[in-house]
Amino acid sequence: MSGTTTSLLINNQAQFDELCEHIRTAGIVAFDTEFVSEHTYLPELCLLQLATPERAVAVDPFGVPDLSAWWKIMADDATTVIVHAGREEIRFCLHLGGCRPQRVFDTQLAEGLRSTTYPVGYESLVTRVLGERLGHHATRTEWRHRPLTPEQLEYAVDDVRYLIDVWKKQHSSLKRVKRLDWAETEFTRLIDELEHERNEDSWRRFGGLQKMKPRQLVVARELFQWREKVATERNQPLRRILRDDLIVDLAMRQPKTAEAVLATRDMNRPGYKKHAAELAACIVRGAALPESQWPKPAPMPDSNSEDHILSKLLQIVLANRCAEMKVALGLVGTSADLKNLVRWHGKKNSKQPPPRLAQGWRAEVCGDLLADVLDGKVRFRVGDRDSEHPLVFESIAESSPVAE
Repeated sequence: MSGTTTSLLINNQAQFDELCEHIRTAGIVAFDTEFVSEHTYLPELCLLQLATPERAVAVDPFGVPDLSAWWKIMADDATTVIVHAGREEIRFCLHLGGCRPQRVFDTQLAEGLRSTTYPVGYESLVTRVLGERLGHHATRTEWRHRPLTPEQLEYAVDDVRYLIDVWKKQHSSLKRVKRLDWAETEFTRLIDELEHERNEDSWRRFGGLQKMKPRQLVVARELFQWREKVATERNQPLRRILRDDLIVDLAMRQPKTAEAVLATRDMNRPGYKKHAAELAACIVRGAALPESQWPKPAPMPDSNSEDHILSKLLQIVLANRCAEMKVALGLVGTSADLKNLVRWHGKKNSKQPPPRLAQGWRAEVCGDLLADVLDGKVRFRVGDRDSEHPLVFESIAESSPVAE
C-alpha cells in the first residue's frame, strides 16, 4: 500500500467517488479521521483516512464537497469498516451522514477481548500485533491548515495503513476462542451508546446534580437547554458559552438579575459576562415553571458499608478471573458495575433487570463465580504466587477446586 505523496491525497469529488466504488468492491476498509474540536460545537472534520488491501489514502473534506457516498458505505451491511477507538468516527457518521453505521469493527475493543490490555493506543497495538514500530512525529498538527505537508499526510495515512492486518489477526484469534460474538455485542453497544448520547435527558449527565432538589434541577435543566441552543446557533464549544460548574452554581443560587448573576465567581469573564441578562431571564423562566414540570431527582442507589466491602472483595475476584481468561478487566466491568451487582444480588426477588455483569458475555466470564462468592458457595486461597491469576477457588460443599 505504498505510493507517492501526491497519490496519498484525494481532494476532488471525482477522485473521491472513484475511491468509494473501489471500497465497495473491496468489501473492507480501515477508517480514521483527523479533526479539531476546540473551536466549534461539534468537532470539525479535517481529514478522512481510508485504506483497503490495495490502497491507503487521505481525503480532504475541504476539497470534496459531498461525502455522502462514504457515509452510505458505513451505513450499508456489505462493507466491514475497521476503526481504532472509533467513537469520533461513528459520531461523524451519525451527525454528518445522518445514518447509523453497521459493520464496524473496533480494534481497541477487540484487543480487550483477547488480552488483558484495554484501552491500548494505536501505535502500541500495531507493535504488539504486527511487530511494526511507527515513528509518529506530527501529533500537534493544525489539521485545518492547508496545504498539508508530505510528512503530515504520511503520518495521517499510517493511522489506517496497518489496521486491516491487525483486524485479520484479531478476527482469527477471536474466532478461535469463540469470542467473535462478544466483540459484535460490544461494537453494537458502542454504536447504540453514541446514537443516543444526545437526548432530552442529556442534561442529567454532568456532575453536581446529585444533591439538588427538584426546584434547583428545573433551573439546571433550563440553563443546560439554553446553553445547547446558543452553542448550536453560534457553532461554539459548550464550555465557551458556559462551564458546567457555573450552571450548577447558578442553579443552586438562582440569581434573578444580571447583577446577581455576575456575583458568581468567574462569571465576570468577557465570554460569560455578556450572557448575564439572558442567564437571569433563563433562571426566572425555570423557577416559574409549575411543580408538575419539575424533573424528579435521579434515584439514589441503596448503599451501605456492607455493599462497599463486598464490591471491593469482588473486585479482587474479578481481576483474577479476567487475568485467567485473558480478557481486560477495564472492559468487563467497573467498580460501579460491581456495586450494582451486589445490590441486585441482595434482592433475590427483585423485578429489576440483571446488571451488566450478569448479562451476556460478561456473565460467561464472571457471573456464576461472583454469584457463588456472594452466596458463600466458594472460598478462595492463594495458589501459585508467580501466576498472573494466583487465586484458587474451591467449592465449599465439595472442598474441591471449582471447575474452570
